[in-house]
Amino acid sequence: MSAGPERVIRDDIRALTAYHVQSAEGMVKLDAMENPYRLPEGLRREIGEVVANAEINRYPDPTAPALIQRLRKVMGIGSEYDILLGNGSDEIIHIIIQSVARPGAVVLAPRPCFFMFSHYAQFAGLRYVGVLLNPDFTLDTGAFLRALTEHRPAVVFIDYPNNPSGNLFSDEALAQIIAAAPGLVVIDEAYHPFAGKSFMTRLAEFPNLVVMRTLSKLGLAGIRLGYAAGRPEWIREFDKVRPPYNVNMLTHLVAERVLAHHDVLDAQARSINAERERLDGELRKLARVTVFPSKANFILVRVPDAPRVFEGMRRRGVLVKNLHTGMPLLDQCIRLTIGTPEENRRCLAAFAQALAEH
Repeated sequence: MSAGPERVIRDDIRALTAYHVQSAEGMVKLDAMENPYRLPEGLRREIGEVVANAEINRYPDPTAPALIQRLRKVMGIGSEYDILLGNGSDEIIHIIIQSVARPGAVVLAPRPCFFMFSHYAQFAGLRYVGVLLNPDFTLDTGAFLRALTEHRPAVVFIDYPNNPSGNLFSDEALAQIIAAAPGLVVIDEAYHPFAGKSFMTRLAEFPNLVVMRTLSKLGLAGIRLGYAAGRPEWIREFDKVRPPYNVNMLTHLVAERVLAHHDVLDAQARSINAERERLDGELRKLARVTVFPSKANFILVRVPDAPRVFEGMRRRGVLVKNLHTGMPLLDQCIRLTIGTPEENRRCLAAFAQALAEH
């Protein structure tokens, strides 16, 4: 008789819960840090022509020369650095962790941060160490440096800005950490379009630094493209772990065409930033609400009863993210993605009503 999953699947995997995406049908969707703006009609037609002529009967060229050239030009990545493409930045995290997965290796990151760092470490059988942030979500630099000395991590992941808090860590603190790290440091700049700051320009300064980004927050979440830039000696090793043809041809073509009109994406990012500042100001007028500073396309707030406020907003047709799940520092916290002006108006109204209802 065949064995069931309880005898075949690892115990720690069976104990996990699969990543759940909430249904947003008929709702204002402000739970996933997406760009709320569609592309202009002319650019959509241009994409349609490119896709219509794609030779999808062939495998994609994994070197994606046109896309890589466009990324270098738009994102300011020098020819002295190599670029690794991934099916979203999630796959790049997975590739990097698989590359360092030797017995006893440690993955280290701030806590709280992007949850996939710990998940992929667990999947690879590595030990994960989270260094608790200060209550205001700033880095505890001393604790982080001590953790580097104690645990000697193979790789350190740091969100910049941080997810889910939205703040930018001190450049000086990050430079100290990168310089002190015994292994690789990956700066995850998923929210770079809204932050106005980057460590991409400091790759020459730190031989153990890789900068990772995604096009998802920029407005291309549906095509799933992430990339990492770093010295060739790092990217060359990660490329050995990358699955063949991991990024499909349509993603190559669409990303290259949209990035050729990067001014459109920049304008959308500026609009999102302006709305973030407006929403931040309105939220701070409400009693019993703590608003944390953000340089991303979302705002983290603390309320008296996060589950009630979350449900109250959902009943009013607005879907946000309830982070009151037991993670340290996130008690009674809700994350609000920045939408269009009208979506933000509805979000603020639903938030205020749900808060008053409590």
